[in-house]
Amino acid sequence: MTDDTQASQRQKRRDKRIRNSRRQCHCCKQTFMFCWRCRCGFSICQTCMHENAWGMTCNGITWTCPDCGDQNGYGNQ
Repeated sequence: MTDDTQASQRQKRRDKRIRNSRRQCHCCKQTFMFCWRCRCGFSICQTCMHENAWGMTCNGITWTCPDCGDQNGYGNQ
């Protein structure tokens, strides 16, 4: 394999990994690199999580999924 072929394959893998890591927020319908995700598939972006934290967390340590009601870590431990 030539260096150009290896570089192009490496770039394709990187692009695919980035494309697959993007998630759509269920609240604002925008695509982000990072979203809070529940095991049921619900995802919410950081901005929407901050705006809706008053209804999703009572202790700042866990948040409750509005779809399934499951408890998820808030990531500050």
